[in-house]
Amino acid sequence: MPDDIQLLKTALSARFGEAFDIDQDLSGLAELGSIAGHRVHRRYTGRDVSPELMRLLCACALSAPSKSDLQQADILIVRDKANRQKIADLMPAMPWIIDAPVFLVFLANGRRLPLMAQARGKLFPNDHLDLFFNASVDAALVLATFMRAAEAAGLGCCPISVIRDHAAVVSEMLALPDKVIPIAGMCVGWPAEQGGITPRLPLDLTVHEECYDEGNLLSQIDGYDRRRANTRPFRNQREPDRFGVAPFYGWSEDKARQYAKPARADFGAFVRTKGFCLD
Repeated sequence: MPDDIQLLKTALSARFGEAFDIDQDLSGLAELGSIAGHRVHRRYTGRDVSPELMRLLCACALSAPSKSDLQQADILIVRDKANRQKIADLMPAMPWIIDAPVFLVFLANGRRLPLMAQARGKLFPNDHLDLFFNASVDAALVLATFMRAAEAAGLGCCPISVIRDHAAVVSEMLALPDKVIPIAGMCVGWPAEQGGITPRLPLDLTVHEECYDEGNLLSQIDGYDRRRANTRPFRNQREPDRFGVAPFYGWSEDKARQYAKPARADFGAFVRTKGFCLD
């Protein structure tokens, strides 16, 4: 028990830069420590992940909460190396996609409900933004739960949101029908290294009580930038030819540069071509 508390405290300190007073009699300390100590893994051993284990993990992931029990999330498993290579070729900056023995695509499925309504002779007046939103949230919950299950089994994961940069190509490649779209990909494999804990914004900025309070936003972010730079500095500055070289390069500068150019401006159009109504 003392070791579980220390691991949890260490992870939270690395994550948020503050000390936590933790009740040593609290149940689930080992699980809390595992959650707080989450790491992304981008390097994998050559060991395969068995189909039986993948099926077990998918079952655990799909045990996640689902809006109104509508069950609008699917998982597509890509094992074939040639197919994984086609996906990896779309994202050459992420070679870990092909290095991982398994690649998953988490899908928002708004297709089953209208088909069920039609089969049962019912109208379906809910073909609007909420259908897309609910399916996307369901898929996100399944993704997060899969990561938790995979890490419990000793596997490492790396979510790939960049798959949405190529949503139309991936959709065609994977034969996704109308009202089924990719939300994110994920590399899965046995980690070749432990990985590090990425610091997060301070809880005073992201946890609100009774009402939203932005507080000293810029001051808090500046403090976070500097705390993060002490343990997880950025290796390179983004687009120095365009933005110059900053004397201090923190998280906020990196994200401001990242979103200084349009990103996925065509994603809404893609979602509409897949049959979703976003009104």
